[in-house]
Order: sequence, then C-alpha cells, then structure tokens
Amino acid sequence: MKIVVLDGYTENPGDLSWDELGKLGELTVYDRTSLTDEDEAIARIGDAEVVFTNKTPITKKIIDACPGMKMISMLATGYNVVDYVYAAEKGVPVANVPTYGTASVSQFSIALLLEVCHHIGHHDASVHAGNWASCIDWCYWDYPLIELEGKTMGVIGFGRIGQTEGRIAKAMGMKVLAYDLYPNDSGREIGEYVDLDTLYAKSDVITLHCNLTPENTCLINKESIAKMKDGVILINNARGQLINEQDVADALNSGKMGAAGLDVVYTEPIRADNPLLQAKNCIITPHISWAPKESRQRIMDCAVFNVKAYLDGKPVNVVNMK
Repeated sequence: MKIVVLDGYTENPGDLSWDELGKLGELTVYDRTSLTDEDEAIARIGDAEVVFTNKTPITKKIIDACPGMKMISMLATGYNVVDYVYAAEKGVPVANVPTYGTASVSQFSIALLLEVCHHIGHHDASVHAGNWASCIDWCYWDYPLIELEGKTMGVIGFGRIGQTEGRIAKAMGMKVLAYDLYPNDSGREIGEYVDLDTLYAKSDVITLHCNLTPENTCLINKESIAKMKDGVILINNARGQLINEQDVADALNSGKMGAAGLDVVYTEPIRADNPLLQAKNCIITPHISWAPKESRQRIMDCAVFNVKAYLDGKPVNVVNMK
C-alpha cells in the first residue's frame, strides 16, 4: 500500500519521525504541494491508497483523477480543504485529528492576551536597545498596562479549548461568559452561558474558539463590534475567517476596539495588503498556536492510529460518513 503526505513540513520540520507511519506502507512525504496547481497534487498522489494533507486542497478534480485513493486523512482537525462531501459520494472516508492541541491553543490564546496587556516583546526590545540604561527614572512603560483580575472574558465556542482557556481566565480572577450552541455541565462549572448580544455587551475581552461554518463566517464585523464595549480586546487563534478584517482594522484605528491579538488571518500566508498589518494595537503571529512539539507528536500518533484503523476495516475519526 502506498501512502503519500502532500505537505508534511509544518507537521514535521525535522524534530519528529515518520517511521511509525512508514511501517504501514510505502511512504512518500512531500514538504509542500501547490495550493493551486491541482495537476501537481494529482501527479504526487498517483496510485496511492492513503493520502495525508494539512492545507493542500483535495478537490473533486483530484478525487476523480486518483481512483486508487481510498482514504484521506488530515494532519489537522479542520478538513475544509477537502471536498469531503464529494469524497463521501465516492466512498472515500476523510479522517481528521479531533483533539491534539487543547492545552497548546488555550495557552497561546492567554499568551496573546497577556502580550496585549503588557507588551512584553516591545519592552524587551526597548531595554535591549538601551532605553532603560538611558532612562532618568528607575522604570518606564511605553503602553498602558492592563490588570485582568475583575474583568470579564467572553468566550465564543466553549468546547475543550474554550473551557480550558476559561479555567485559566478564572484562575486569574476574571469572570467568564460563554456562548456555545451546546451548553454542558462542565462549562457551567467554569462560566455563565449567555446569548451573543449579552456576551458582546458585557465582555472586556472576547476570545474566539469556535469551528468555522457558513453561518459564523465574519461573525466579528462592524455590526457585532458596535454591540461591544468601547476598548474591547479581541483574541482570535481559531479561524481567520471568523472576523471581517477590514471592520476589525477600522475598529482598532478608531479606538472602538482597544486591541487585538491574532494568530490566524483570512488568507494564509498573510497578504501584504491585509489591513490588519497597518492597524493600531494589533498583534499578529503566524498561526503557531498549534505548533509545540508535544501537539505535533499527538497529530503524528493520531495519523498512525487512523491508518491502522482503516487497515483493520474499522475507520475512526471519520468526518464525512456515518
């Protein structure tokens, strides 16, 4: 059996091993495959039976051109880059990695928030540039510093990651509000479920941890921002498409939104003309919340598990078939 990994570099830039996956078949790993050239993907898949992708699209054309492909497995939780509906019609299961980065992603969300509050990176660079050594006072700060205790965090999407972040926020003395389509008891132990308008109106910090759907694309837009507190802080390390970037940039530049910490953008890699690059008080990191070695090892382990289950005739983590 042939196994092809279309874009393995971000999963394993050299600090992990593909060996366990290689024991299951004839393995070929490509660092990157074109996101736009379907013919390149078709040529690389060839007659492979199992194909892994992270961000490389697998379209209807590719599925039709590769009839030997019997399983598609994600190196991620999200699977929107695959035409999973058509794959199901062709009898091809699409499997994902449902849980791997709960701790890492929630930790990073808090890191973004703390950077917004303290501008640690800026002040470190300032000290190394000599500004403290030449300062007439014993300390200084270039931005207002923010204490979080007593403030309210609103979490949109209160699943595993949202609840983990909520527990951290609660430990820091914050009140936690949550919006989720499926409230549960574990969530109620951490925060209070409210409707979106209430969350917008009462939150000092709003964080996004929901899946991307057609219904919530550009959820954060000028209409929803108008319902928020003046000076609200927005944190997004879920999906870039959850926000209207121009509307958020406008809100930052006008002062309606106090700051934003973002690890994801609408189009990745980020476009040079993205309005957020010129927005005030906007911290942007290159989609690295998921990337600690520990998280990536869990992805690798699940990738192997998914293939073993497929070979046993009992596929698991399948997202496009019942």
